[in-house]
Amino acid sequence: MRTKSMTLFLGLLFAGALLPLALAPFSYWPIAIISMAILFSNIYEQSAKNAFTRSLIFGLGMFGSGVSWVFVSMYVFGDISALLALIGTFLFCLFNAIFFALPFVLCSLMPKRRFLALAVLPALWVISEWIRSWLFTGFPWLYAGYSHTDTWLSGWAPVGGVLLLSFFTALAAAALTQIRVHKDLGSTLAALSLVAVMFLGGLALQKINWTEPVETSVSVALIQPNVDQSDKWSITMRSQIMHNLVAQTEPHWGADIIIWPEGAIPVLYTQISDFLDDIHQRALASKTTLITGLPSNQKPEGPYYNSMLALGASHGIYNKTRLVPFGEYVPLEKLIRGLNNFFDLPMSSFSLGSKNQPLLTAAGQNISTAICYEIAYPDLVAKNSRNSNILLTVSNDAWFGDSIAPSQHMQMARMRAIENAKPVMRGTNNGITGFIDHRGTVIKQLSQFSPGVLTATVTPYIGVTLFSKFGSWPIVIFSLLILTFLVLMRLRRSS
Repeated sequence: MRTKSMTLFLGLLFAGALLPLALAPFSYWPIAIISMAILFSNIYEQSAKNAFTRSLIFGLGMFGSGVSWVFVSMYVFGDISALLALIGTFLFCLFNAIFFALPFVLCSLMPKRRFLALAVLPALWVISEWIRSWLFTGFPWLYAGYSHTDTWLSGWAPVGGVLLLSFFTALAAAALTQIRVHKDLGSTLAALSLVAVMFLGGLALQKINWTEPVETSVSVALIQPNVDQSDKWSITMRSQIMHNLVAQTEPHWGADIIIWPEGAIPVLYTQISDFLDDIHQRALASKTTLITGLPSNQKPEGPYYNSMLALGASHGIYNKTRLVPFGEYVPLEKLIRGLNNFFDLPMSSFSLGSKNQPLLTAAGQNISTAICYEIAYPDLVAKNSRNSNILLTVSNDAWFGDSIAPSQHMQMARMRAIENAKPVMRGTNNGITGFIDHRGTVIKQLSQFSPGVLTATVTPYIGVTLFSKFGSWPIVIFSLLILTFLVLMRLRRSS
């Protein structure tokens, strides 16, 4: 019996580890359906304890494989030992796996009715992902719906966002589970027909123009400086970093918009006023808006923000509203500051920006901004996109090294473009810098780990999609209603 349990757990661990292969940079999308079907088959008609344990093991495999780059951030750039980095990565994956698994406890309430699993299992998966979007500031990573960034199902993204795509992915996996459980022709045909309708519906929706282009296009230059993370906050490297930025920018004055990435200027706003004034005057003379990342403050003692500042032809500032734990702020700061160098990383004392900030403007266009991690939050981007014409996301993915994280990050940016039907400009320190059109197609991009400048003419769009208006709430509420109905059915049977 013990050997059988061990084999089961290893199988679930392996199935979970396979799921990230459906996402960027691999993008073998059918693997997500197969992986989830393996989980569903093993929690179907199980006790609450078994459903939780098996989902937890699956989640450990999924996060252990899909966010292995956390080890890179800790070990390579966090200045801690390999052993502590391994332990920290494991605990991070375990923490996320626990909250991933919790909703699947409700599997034990599911009566043995044919096809009920087609509603319940996808609802549980969506609620599992949704919880991770806000709990403890959220970690909205490895959503199954991203596996369909390039399939017909992406046509549903402007309707219900990535969580709706996750629901459909789970529905396809639940259909496979039903085929396996019932093993009759009628069940098989019904399940396959349902999946076919989903994909064909997505294909039809792809033909809808949710937004419209404006008459005037804008010229944009994205600067990729490729500053090594070990040099980023070095006082001795400051002058060289800023000199290189100016040199890269020089040929492109006159473009409507020039973008420097997140934290491009490694000096506090109040300490670099002369440099910023020079850049402002240069941009103003060229009729250019330069948007740069930097740590901003109004007083030397703080508070400090991770910001994007517009200079030149337009003015404005955006302060980041979703901060990365330990990278940008330290939970329980008074207790753990000083225990390890990892808890004292440069720029790990940022404050949250206001929830309602005015959009940046440039060349007469409204630009909604997402700094680094924020692009992973579908509803945050949707809210900010409603009155914008272009989406801007900037990042410093040097923290991730040569891992799969930058590709995952780029895929999220592509999904935000599809959900809101607006073009995305993505500027990064060392890649992946690129231009994405309003349908999520990468038009141009730079190679990673090399300095460069990417230029393009961007067409702004006006209008909103259904997802821009309502966000993820329709599919979340629908899933919660399914689970509420499940609980009420169980209570009625027990009374």
